[in-house]
Amino acid sequence: MEAAKLKAENKQPADTKPPITLKYGLNNVTNLIEEKKARLVVIATDVDPIETIVWLPQLCRKQEVPFCFIRGKARLGKLIGMKTASCVALTGIRKEDQADFDNLVKTFKAQFNENVNLRREWGGGILGHKSRLAAEAKQKAIESEQIKKSAL
Repeated sequence: MEAAKLKAENKQPADTKPPITLKYGLNNVTNLIEEKKARLVVIATDVDPIETIVWLPQLCRKQEVPFCFIRGKARLGKLIGMKTASCVALTGIRKEDQADFDNLVKTFKAQFNENVNLRREWGGGILGHKSRLAAEAKQKAIESEQIKKSAL
């Protein structure tokens, strides 16, 4: 009994740093991104319906949080010990893994966050048949107007 009291009296103050964890769930990850506590966000590509996560990359860009995509929500589920997960966020890194993590973040930021071509060419920029015909008709109307104006 006295040994327990001595241990309690000599107890060091508890470490107040948050534990290094992998957070999952759309609401939880969103809150971490908004509070800028997420160090890296991983998003699954086969989430159904896609509308649940389609806005997440833009939020990450706005908050300057690096993100990446992984094929298969089952792979993310293995990380957290569940069947599937739509997205996960890393909140902390061990010191010995910091150099590798910095290389990953640098690569992901260049590939996803700062890639302007991904944002501008989303959807391929290919018009459908009706839209293409409408654009051609509009162009013909503009050309005919210019011919009329130049003839006057």
